[in-house]
Amino acid sequence: MNPIRADSLIFLQSEEVVLHIEFQTSPDEDIPFRMTDYRLRVYRRYPNKEMYQVVIYLKPSNSELVHQNTFELTNLRHQFNVIRLWEENTDIFLNNSGLLPFAVLTRTDNPRETLTQIADLIDSMPNKQQQSDISASTAILSGLKLDQDSVKPLQNIIIIVGA
Repeated sequence: MNPIRADSLIFLQSEEVVLHIEFQTSPDEDIPFRMTDYRLRVYRRYPNKEMYQVVIYLKPSNSELVHQNTFELTNLRHQFNVIRLWEENTDIFLNNSGLLPFAVLTRTDNPRETLTQIADLIDSMPNKQQQSDISASTAILSGLKLDQDSVKPLQNIIIIVGA
């Protein structure tokens, strides 16, 4: 089988469930097929495990492709979940440290202000390694929406913590 190319792909598994997260920066007409293909490949290897699949779109798009969550052929139908970050409530992301890096990409009127809130939350974390990790992730993801000058304060946190 040929490898499948993706922007970013994560598989996590427990004893009962395989979690498949695919991050996309832009719409791709092949997503429904790829999600089906991944599901069948995982089934072949782990036939008794459930699988939860989600495509997370990081950048806003008006394309109908970001709404597709089904692949259909005659006698075959596969559904997966889709999250369009720009439609998600920012507060949910600000209230969970693991989701902080994505908060700037959510439904916010002022991404720079949101980034300042994130930086304050990161700064208040007691664990320096966690600060560094979340700062780095936030800086990378914020670059999808903001210019480099807006992201620089986070890069300073990374340097200070990493020193």
